[in-house]
Amino acid sequence: MAEISILIAEDDTDLRQGLVDLLEIEGYRVLPCADGGQVIDCYQQERPDLLLLDVMMPEKSGYDLCREIRKIDSQIPIILITAKSEEIDKVVGLELGADDYITKPFGLHELRARIAAVLRRATSQQQPTAELPDCFPLGEAEIDRKNYCLRKNGQEINLTPREMKLLDFLISHPDQVHSRNDLLNAAWGIDYFGTTRTLDQHIAQLRKKLETDPAEPKIILTVHGVGYRLGVGN
Repeated sequence: MAEISILIAEDDTDLRQGLVDLLEIEGYRVLPCADGGQVIDCYQQERPDLLLLDVMMPEKSGYDLCREIRKIDSQIPIILITAKSEEIDKVVGLELGADDYITKPFGLHELRARIAAVLRRATSQQQPTAELPDCFPLGEAEIDRKNYCLRKNGQEINLTPREMKLLDFLISHPDQVHSRNDLLNAAWGIDYFGTTRTLDQHIAQLRKKLETDPAEPKIILTVHGVGYRLGVGN
């Protein structure tokens, strides 16, 4: 089996070296970067299997890097490390395409588990549902699955890979109510190490892109106490 490589971008020298030591003990090949400016070159030269990005770094932030990487690679797992615990900061990372985030200070066991879970999901990702066309209408929008975007009112709006998985699942099961766990399993995999709050944040972001009035959704409906279903707007 090929050795799994992880790119770490962290400007704190002690923390970066601690992460390198931990992950090398776990058997990973580690590619350390001392600031955000080194990441793109290292990514292009080494093509790592996972990115572990600190949000607050010199030259380029983890948010900036996540945005840039997602333009050229929609599949590589990205975990953000942040000292911020506000919900909006986590939503920003998820909206930019991060697969997971971890808040400082964190335990090494938690980090190890999150990395392992994200890598398992990446290697077991299913291909897009074969029965769905590359483009299909949804409400007032047209969903372009191949290019990870939707077109609405003459505008093209990017979709993250996770948002696309959620839409694929909902469209493939249009007449069913789906629990939060069902949707997490469909979009994140059964090994997801997190809470259903992450799903709710993704649904909220999808509604902002898809719905005419996100406060009064007609396409992705909440079923209180259960989860979500596709509404009459589809």
